[in-house]
Amino acid sequence: MAKMFWDTDTNPRALEGKRIAVLGYGSQGRAHALNLRDSKLNVTVGLRRGGPSWKQAEQDGWKLTGPAEAVEGADVIVMLAPDMAQPALYQNEVAPSLREGAMILFSHGFNIHYGQITPPKTVDITMVAPKGPGNLVRRTYEGGGGVPCLLAIHQDHSGHAFDRTLAYASAIGGTRAGVIQTTFAEETETDLFGEQAVLCGGARELIQAGWETLVQAGYQPEAAYFECLHELKLIVDLIYEGGIAKMHQFVSETAKYGDITRGSRVIDEHVRESMKKILTEIQSGAFAKEWILENQTGRPVYNKLLEKDKNHPIEKVGAELRAQMSWLKPETAAARGAK
Repeated sequence: MAKMFWDTDTNPRALEGKRIAVLGYGSQGRAHALNLRDSKLNVTVGLRRGGPSWKQAEQDGWKLTGPAEAVEGADVIVMLAPDMAQPALYQNEVAPSLREGAMILFSHGFNIHYGQITPPKTVDITMVAPKGPGNLVRRTYEGGGGVPCLLAIHQDHSGHAFDRTLAYASAIGGTRAGVIQTTFAEETETDLFGEQAVLCGGARELIQAGWETLVQAGYQPEAAYFECLHELKLIVDLIYEGGIAKMHQFVSETAKYGDITRGSRVIDEHVRESMKKILTEIQSGAFAKEWILENQTGRPVYNKLLEKDKNHPIEKVGAELRAQMSWLKPETAAARGAK
């Protein structure tokens, strides 16, 4: 079993007197910055003036500067801008002001692993990746808890990279829930695979295919929505709380039998081979090249497919049903910072 690091493993003085520059104030950026500040660390937030997060950051009480100004003299530079914005941010704002012995910390390994950012050998390159959206990182911290994190050291010029990175994870609440050490390659490749094959791509396609199958067979769209989308949260909550075993404990015997006899017919060998191919594309860098090129050409495929999904008929049915669900908060999962 992987070793877990906790509060008691942390050197509380590892970041003492260090100045931390957080670049980016989206889902993770806001959570990290606020948690670091509440942990009594010296934090500066660097943003593009007038950018989409500027007003929110001002409302949160930050005295804002531009990214380059924030980096000047900083001991820790935290790269929390979107993946595709990071290379230009690094090249134009970080590199010119980067001092020897500083630490550049990421929350995802994409740009280091795929060579989009290549810092000099005179700095530490590390990562703290919370395994949850930013709103959860913030909310659990405020409640005295935390979100589990992955930690990685890609380059240790100072000889103190691990201690400082673990102290950072502790300051955002990670060591309250447990921190596992990994590598940039493992974090990047498993994260991309999980998003594509299971959490987002796989789950979305499964939901839509199930709904379409029922509707095309003549069943009411609303009934299909409840069966293929709405109830999924109830099942996932059980799995989250106690694994697949807890889900089996709380569903009916009929549901359980249907699961263990039919599930493998849905996720069959063809699907498993497709998953292996997706993983191979991630490992080889083919997906990264595709995504980088997509951004360089204005995201034509991305925009077309996203618009298609937004206009899927399940969205209209779902919006009408959710409008009647008084227990649902008005903010959506995306607004709360989900993947």
